[in-house]
This record gives sequence, C-alpha cells and structure tokens, in this order.
Amino acid sequence: MDTITFIGFIAGGLTTISFIPQVVKTARTRSARDLSGPMLLAFLIGLALWALYGLQVGSTPIIAANVATIVLVGAILVMKMRFNGRERECTTEARS
Repeated sequence: MDTITFIGFIAGGLTTISFIPQVVKTARTRSARDLSGPMLLAFLIGLALWALYGLQVGSTPIIAANVATIVLVGAILVMKMRFNGRERECTTEARS
C-alpha cells in the first residue's frame, strides 16, 4: 500500500469513528433532540455523493470511509426519528 492510500485510510477511519460516541450517547440517552435533522440528512446525502465519487475514481479509502459513516449517521437519523416521536408523546402525557 502506498503512503497516500495509507493516509486516506487513516483520515477516513478517524472521521468515521468520530461518530461512534454520538451513536452510543444517542442510543444510551434515547434522545436526539439536540441534533439537527436537516444537518444529518444533508450530511448523509453528502456522504452518499462522496461514496459515489469514490466508486467513480476507484478510491477504496473514500468508498470505505463514506459507506461506514453512512451506516453511523443513518443510525443516528433513525434514532432521532424514533426517539423524537416518543419524546413528543411523553411531553404530551406530562401536560395532561
């Protein structure tokens, strides 16, 4: 493996694992209220486009990092949708 590919894997790995603490915290607290849904969606679309770009130029580090990050950001988005609905129900019940 050449140096630039190695750097690509390290960079992609670090940016990808940076989402793991957020996934864990969101799952543990069952709250994603402070996370912006539109930002997460825009980021997810950007990741998909980067992965497509990586496929077109044949860059394994770009493909791997973006596909892995898509999974993590997708998990956060799913939890946000699921937990926000539950948070609204709890708030409504508390007001009753």
